[in-house]
Parts: sequence; structure tokens; C-alpha cells
Amino acid sequence: MPRRHRATTEQLWGQRRVHVVYSAAAHRPTTIMAGSTKVEEGNGPPKIETFDDILPYVGEASKYQLFLFILLLPFTLVYAFLYFAQFFITLVPAEYWCTIPELEHWNFTDHEKIAIAIPPATDEELQLEGATLFSRCYMYNVNYTELLAQGVRQADPSWPAVRCKQGWTFNHTMIPYASIAAELEWVCDKTFLGSAAQSAFFVGSIIGGLIFGYIADHYGRIPALVSCNAVGFFASIATAFCNSFWSFCIARMIVGSSFDNCFNVLFIIVIEYVGPKYRTLVANMSFGIYFAFAAGILPWIAYWIADWRILSVVTAFPMIFAFVSPWLVPESARWYITSGKIDKAIEMLKKVAKVNGKEVKQEVFEEFERSCRNLIEKDQSHNQYTVLHLFKMPRLARITIILVTYWLLIILVFDGHVWNMKLLDPDVFMSFSIAALTELPAAILLALFLDRWGRRWMGFASMFLCGIFSFIAIATPPGPLTVAMAIAARLGVNIAANIGFQYAAEMLPTVVRAQGVSLIHIIGYFAHIIGPYVIYLADVHVALPLIVLGLLSFADAFLTLALPETLNQELPETLQEGNDFGIDQSFWWIPCISSTPQLKKSLRKKKKKQEGVTNAGFHHDSIQTIDSTRL
Repeated sequence: MPRRHRATTEQLWGQRRVHVVYSAAAHRPTTIMAGSTKVEEGNGPPKIETFDDILPYVGEASKYQLFLFILLLPFTLVYAFLYFAQFFITLVPAEYWCTIPELEHWNFTDHEKIAIAIPPATDEELQLEGATLFSRCYMYNVNYTELLAQGVRQADPSWPAVRCKQGWTFNHTMIPYASIAAELEWVCDKTFLGSAAQSAFFVGSIIGGLIFGYIADHYGRIPALVSCNAVGFFASIATAFCNSFWSFCIARMIVGSSFDNCFNVLFIIVIEYVGPKYRTLVANMSFGIYFAFAAGILPWIAYWIADWRILSVVTAFPMIFAFVSPWLVPESARWYITSGKIDKAIEMLKKVAKVNGKEVKQEVFEEFERSCRNLIEKDQSHNQYTVLHLFKMPRLARITIILVTYWLLIILVFDGHVWNMKLLDPDVFMSFSIAALTELPAAILLALFLDRWGRRWMGFASMFLCGIFSFIAIATPPGPLTVAMAIAARLGVNIAANIGFQYAAEMLPTVVRAQGVSLIHIIGYFAHIIGPYVIYLADVHVALPLIVLGLLSFADAFLTLALPETLNQELPETLQEGNDFGIDQSFWWIPCISSTPQLKKSLRKKKKKQEGVTNAGFHHDSIQTIDSTRL
């Protein structure tokens, strides 16, 4: 959850309108395509009403777009490394015990040291995370020098026991390095410090979203991209020099401020310059392939380097690409237009046309300039509404609350499964890598079935299966089968997270859509802050984390059924339309199986108004843009 996490952008630049959804956990992009108008290349002046209408003239998916697609790779590495690196920087082996200095002078194996100095685990300790048969927090309080001189090699259970006095010794067989948590001994009564540092990371994300959002709005997307990655780069380097909990927290909070925008600013720019009919493929496959690859190799980078300080530096290296991005990455066309720099947008489009080998008549750009000026005027009409208007109508308020809760639970389940993986398998590197690779099949399944099955039932099925596999993992004996079930559950929540923000972008009315999705996004950050603490439920009972994750998955699945379906529907523009949206739908309607009479009526009405619909869309005049840099 990872993904995520985490921003939504609606690229409504043309009569074929495309909504690019980027989530955090679940950190996943999805594209929703809607109604199209073919480019007029016959007699008469070209009809170019919005940005998407000019893309066929300059090239929709050619050399320039391929270059941008490849350019996404290093920034996707940055995103995945920032999200997951702290998991390996704070990783602690399951086996550790009190250090006894008197025993260090003897040629004892670890087993012999434990036999003489460490008492058996108490009933309370056996319920703790990754419990061992011996105590990890207590030692016998005896004179070992005298006992060893007397030839004693086995402890007497009647000896008095006390908490560790001289630190801990760690078994690095499965985790071949000492993380900062092991170095600073965040164990026993200090175990929570690792999760507290992770929470600091996402607190920084909230702060960074505001700061870099301001930069993006006032100075441009490229300055935001460069400054965001620069902050993340230097803070990651600084992390390697941390030697205390508070210095580590501050460094990770600053690193967290670059999270999200380090990638999604560029992702949105790339999607802007890709033709509408290719955006589903580019959005899903770029993130599915690149993110799965990045998250999949990270455990082995950590394993091979075997040093948390060097790992922090190495994972910062991909951010260096941001320093050359002003010479490689085009500025956002939307920012140029909304900033009144239409001539800059046209200059950029001419560059795209040149690289793609296209010759475009001047009258095409002149028509585009006129449409841009009209676009700016229309955007001003939505400024009178705030997010509070979502709660002024009862049904719309209920839908908004459900969407907020739906996303909150997805983030909790995603992060819970990420952090719970270290409880299920001692070979955390292999299991983490395989779980991360579920991003790719999730993206493929969405591309194949989302526009057939609909958001509602596919969201329900994915979270319901997540819950089922979570409970199966509890019922199976510890081992590979348990890990496999947990990975299957992770696949389910990956799919649901992909659907989550897309759902909100489609369902909230146009006049408050940007602010509504922003609200959901911010609340998602709070879920990230508390998500790592789910694993501490194992201190109560070893199966409790998976029980809670399973129950939350079921709750989220059934919560999805309380929402209306948005597939092939006229989506709401006004508050009243948002309040009435889906009121005529049957609860049992499944798009790929059957239609209700009310749905057929809605579709007939829609076909009269707009032909060629392939997916959910908006009316021609409902131009509202949600910028990820604001979320």
C-alpha cells in the first residue's frame, strides 16, 4: 500500500476525455477514457476545441512519446525505492538475545551461549512478533565467570532473570547486515521506534505535498520535479550519517517530503503528451512494469550491499536524473495554458511534431490557441465551490464518506500486508520480491477486465479475495504456503487500490472533483502513518495482524457495493447530479452479465447525446483538471 498511494489527474483536454488516476498504495495509475471526436481533416478549418484534438496532428504515440515512456523508468525506481527502502533500512532479524560480555572470551557457539545465559521465552514473549523459544529481552542475573570456572555449561531455570544489561546479539543468517534498528537496538521495549520512523516519513509526505504543490502551481512542473528530487536525494544521503532515533526521523521526514511528486509530476506530463487511445496502455503498463521491476529488485540490492548506510545512498542515485530533466522533459502543457503561456505550449507542440516527423499547418495552431483561451475562461466557473459542498446533500455526503472510508481501508490493508511479510517468512527478501511483482498481473488484469466488469464488482471481488486469502494464510501451517496466500492477498489489494482513486475521480461531481479527490488523498496519508503499527497486533496474538487485515478487507469489499457503478454512465457535473448519480441502478447489475431497465434507459439517453462512447466520460463543457501536485 503500498501504493498505494497517490494523486489523481483528470486530463480532460479533448472531446475524447481521459482521466489519469494515480494512487499511492497503492501508488498506481489507471486511465479512464471517454467519448471521442475524430479529427476533422476534410474540407474547412480544423476543429480543435481542446488539447487532445491537436495530438493526432503532432503525433499521439510515436518517437517522442516512446522517449518519454523510457524516461519514466529512473523516476519509477525513485518512487519504489523511497516507498520501500526504509523497510530494509530498519529490518531486524527475528533471532536476537542479550549480550553477555563474560562469554565473549570463550569459544562458544551461539547455541551454547543461549543455553547458559538466556532463559526460555515467557508465555507473554511467545505471543510477540516473530517469537523464538528463548527470551529475546531477558538474561540470567548470575556471575558467569564463577559458573564457567566451575564447569557449568547449562542454565538452571531457577536462576533470577533480569532485562538485558549490555545490549543484544543478532543472528544475521537470514538478514546479512545490521540495520539502523539493530545498531541502535530498537528491540524489546523500543521495537515501536522503527514504525515511528516510518510514520515520520509519511508526515513529511503531507508537508512536501503542500510545498512542492505550491512550487508546481507558481513556477512550473519541471522546477517542482527538480527541487522535489533534489530534496529527496540530499536527505537520503544525510540518512546514511544518522546515529540516533531523532536524527533518523528528521532525515526520513525530509526524504518523505519528496515522496509522490518525485514521480507523479513526470508521470502526468508523459500522459498529457500521449494520445487518448494509448493512455490506458501507457498508464497501466509503465507503472505495472517499471514499479514491479523496481520493487522486485530492491530486496536483492539490500541483500547484496548488506549495509544500510550504503543502501540509503545507492537508492538515492536514480534521483540524479532529475538534475538533467530540464533539458529532457517537456513542461506540462496544462501549466503553460493555465499560466497564460499559450505560445510556450504551441512551441512545445511544434517540437513534438518535429521529432515525430509531422508537418502541421499554422491554422491548426491558431485554432488551438483560440480554444485554449476559451478553456481558461471556463475553468474559472468552478471556483465558487469548496469541498464542504460535498456534505450539503445527504446522498452525496454518504457517497463521499464511503469513498473516503474505502480508500482509508485500502491503504491500511496494503501497508499492513507489506509490513506483515516479515512475520510470515524468515526469507523476507524472497517473499517481499515476489509480493512486489504482483503489481504487474494487477495492471494486466485491470487493463483486460475493468471496462468489462465495472469498478463496483471488480473492486468488491478483489478485496473479498484479499480477505479470503488472508484467512487461509492463518489456517495454513507456517511456511511457503502461508507466504503464497499472503502474496495472493497482496494481489487483491493491489487491484483494489488501482480502482480506488479512479472511482472517486469518476463519481464526485465536476465542480468539486479536484478538492474531493484531494481530501481522499490526504486522509490516505494518515492511513500510511498508522499502517505500520498493524504488525504489533502480533504482540497480542500471532494471527491477529492477518485476522484484522482480513476483516478490513471484507469490510472494504462490502463497502464497495454501497457505491453506484460508473462504467458507461454519464458522470455528474453539478452537486445535484452528484447527489442523484446512480439512484436508478439496480444493486445486482453487473455490466458484463446483465442490465437493468433503468440502466438501459440511461444508456439510450446517453447515446442520443454522444456517440462512440467506450468508457466513462464527461459532458463537453465540464472541463475540470485535478493536479497531482496539489494533492
